[in-house]
Amino acid sequence: MLTRKQHELLTFVNEALETTGIAPSYDEMKDAVGLKSKSGIHRLITALEERGFIRRLPHRARAVEVVKLSREAERARAGGSNVVHADFAGARGGGEIAAVAVPLYGKIAAGTPIEAISASDREVEIPAALIGAGEHYALEVEGDSMVDAGILEGDIAVIDRSDTAENGQIVVALVDDAEATLKRLRRKGNSIALEAENPKYETRIFGPDRVKVQGRLVGLIRRY
Repeated sequence: MLTRKQHELLTFVNEALETTGIAPSYDEMKDAVGLKSKSGIHRLITALEERGFIRRLPHRARAVEVVKLSREAERARAGGSNVVHADFAGARGGGEIAAVAVPLYGKIAAGTPIEAISASDREVEIPAALIGAGEHYALEVEGDSMVDAGILEGDIAVIDRSDTAENGQIVVALVDDAEATLKRLRRKGNSIALEAENPKYETRIFGPDRVKVQGRLVGLIRRY
């Protein structure tokens, strides 16, 4: 089971070795998979090594060899599907189902708003059946203001990226371009209300120019 970035890096390294016989540098890897730092590449390389896909040779610079390819990489070489698969074993007996990797942009407050979310090189795998077309990302829920909607602290919220939402939908709302929060959106005249789903928290009212929708909640993942 590989994330999309792990799969992309494994494929890139393998193609470079087959073409030139030399492993690419960390800078080349970083550019190839679209990461901003070499520390992200180090984490990907470590994860691939731990899973037995690559091996780093000691005492040699840029000495990486591919031990095996993932099923996704094999399919890509054969011109097949590039869908990432994961083993989501559950109470009904497990089994392999299609999955996609989406970026995990840190934490989102379901309580007092926190600083706006930012880019990340982390990813989380989501069952493909949970999401439809469009661009998606994930956030870890922090706080208890949405508990009556079944959203608990530590849940992973799956968000459909969008700048619009229907009245009553649960959204990621960016307040004053600085604070992001997960709330139910209500339009009341010329104002926007961000409603909690916990009686401990008051509804917050803003002018329409102070709130921007960053996406709509489409699913939750809960770890047990």
